[in-house]
Amino acid sequence: MAQKMFITNAAQLITMAGNTDGPAAKEAMSQLNLIENGSLFIEDGNIVEAGPDKEIREKYQEHFQSAEQIDATGKVVAPGLVDPHTHLVHAGTRENEYAMRLKGRTYMDIMQSGGGIHATTRATQQASYEQLYDESKKRLNQFLLHGVTTVEAKSGYGLTLEHELKQLEVAEQLNNDHPVDLVSTFMGAHAIPMDEKDDPDKFVDRVIQEMLPEVADKKLAVFNDVFCERGVFTPEQSRKVLEAGKEYGLIPKIHADEIEPYEGAELAASIGAISADHLLKASENGIKKMAEAGVVGVLLPGTAFFLMAEFAEARKMIDAGVAVALSTDANPGSSPTISLPFIMNLGCLKMGMTPEEVLTATTINAAHAIGCAAEIGSLEPGKKADVTIFDVPNYLTLSYKYGMNHVDTVVKAGIPLVKGGQLQ
Repeated sequence: MAQKMFITNAAQLITMAGNTDGPAAKEAMSQLNLIENGSLFIEDGNIVEAGPDKEIREKYQEHFQSAEQIDATGKVVAPGLVDPHTHLVHAGTRENEYAMRLKGRTYMDIMQSGGGIHATTRATQQASYEQLYDESKKRLNQFLLHGVTTVEAKSGYGLTLEHELKQLEVAEQLNNDHPVDLVSTFMGAHAIPMDEKDDPDKFVDRVIQEMLPEVADKKLAVFNDVFCERGVFTPEQSRKVLEAGKEYGLIPKIHADEIEPYEGAELAASIGAISADHLLKASENGIKKMAEAGVVGVLLPGTAFFLMAEFAEARKMIDAGVAVALSTDANPGSSPTISLPFIMNLGCLKMGMTPEEVLTATTINAAHAIGCAAEIGSLEPGKKADVTIFDVPNYLTLSYKYGMNHVDTVVKAGIPLVKGGQLQ
């Protein structure tokens, strides 16, 4: 028997319809395709139709009494949020570095002296598979409670074949076991191991010749990412890693222009990356090239906030035609948060985005940044019924009442997983 559900009488039903074929850019980022007093009909985990409450009730009245019903009176119904850039699977925390930075140490200074990514790498290498699984599962539960139904998860805290595979295998198992969908990215080129810093090209070769073939053979990742930054990987080394990944069928992503302008955005455009992420210091030429090439700009305002750095110029990027997405960059060193709603607040308050644009950036554009827009990111017929219901009277309140979790209900593939703000 088919499983049916109605979500009825929403004060505002935000469908995000119309951008499945390509991400929303410029003015399209402000188009929510909102339905006042709207309803959804869901069957077998997929959306059948979204529309005005009266029309949906009349059209599907023969199913109404037998279906599960969720009353969204006075609430905002939106697509399940999508987080397109996280370092979900890791061990250890770095609150000691937080205290060091408050006293004036810089992120790169701490990293170059053996802390930063290297500290998390040591903890992750020492952690068992079971420990990584359990800790990452707890983080996924928190994502779900904050309205997120799909998460991208990177490796990169292994830096050896054994431990990179361990991270990716944990992510694969979580994707099988947990209701939140995980999309995996291989990021063996996250940092140069301390004992190889005098010969970085040797490590680049090891990523390409030793790690990439195994990751591809085991089908553990969809994407291949690299930290293109002075003191980490040069644009030339980054291009080499990303081109090699393409030969194995892995789609390029890139950590670009986070600390200083380093031609990361330009590289993303020229290599055909699906996204370029961070972009705090992206050049005007890089932004222009990204817009021309259709590279999604994944902005991570939580990182700028936590590192007390200047924020990415979201307004400039959107006006230039870059399709912008937002993410937590959840990681233990530079953005230890899982609250995508708070990231939406920062998008408005610190990067000049509008409430409409941040909703687009955390739904359909975020889905495009991880190649999933055909299935998620909007409430349209045939898509997966991933739905987040916020206990606010209108979407403006999501940005107005900042730093709070307004999630009331989360439905994943037609199954309610959060009700009344509590896991079921």
